[in-house]
Amino acid sequence: MFVNYLGHAILSGNDENLIVGNFIADHLRGNLFSNLPPQIIEGIKLHRSIDLFTDNHEMFKLTKRFFYPEFEKYSGILVDMFFDHLLAKHFNNYLPQSIESFAKNIYKIYSNNIAYFPLSAKNFYTYLIKNNVYVNYSSVAGISKILEHLSLRIKHKVLLQNALPIFLKNESLIQNNFHIFIHEAKNTFLHD
Repeated sequence: MFVNYLGHAILSGNDENLIVGNFIADHLRGNLFSNLPPQIIEGIKLHRSIDLFTDNHEMFKLTKRFFYPEFEKYSGILVDMFFDHLLAKHFNNYLPQSIESFAKNIYKIYSNNIAYFPLSAKNFYTYLIKNNVYVNYSSVAGISKILEHLSLRIKHKVLLQNALPIFLKNESLIQNNFHIFIHEAKNTFLHD
């Protein structure tokens, strides 16, 4: 569904195979990936480990509560999206480069490895590039547009962009939760 792709890309470090596997993981069901190179399979496994870590992290669970009154069923998706927004917005606090530079490099890696992408990942890649999603995560207008696009893909006619005022009202608290979360995630998944 295009949630928390930026966070997954960062937690892949500089390993191109992990980056690719991490990107395509949500587009693969079960263990239907034995035809892929072992290094990309490691990226798929990393993606699943990051998802498990995220879903069980206290700061993620705490942040979901901000959205319970109106969006409980979609609170996890919203937190994923707003965490990516905060990551992009404050990118150089977490990595020593700009979001624009990082996105350009990651998009190139995706492009160079598109032969490994299942069809849905290729379709999402096209959307990602056309809308420069990783960079556009950084602005309120950008995240609003991406939430609107995501809402169109959900069959229950939910308007996720209507969660933006809730986020903005609680942004400093959510930012604090995210800061704790991303540092623990980096310590868990990134190794020198």
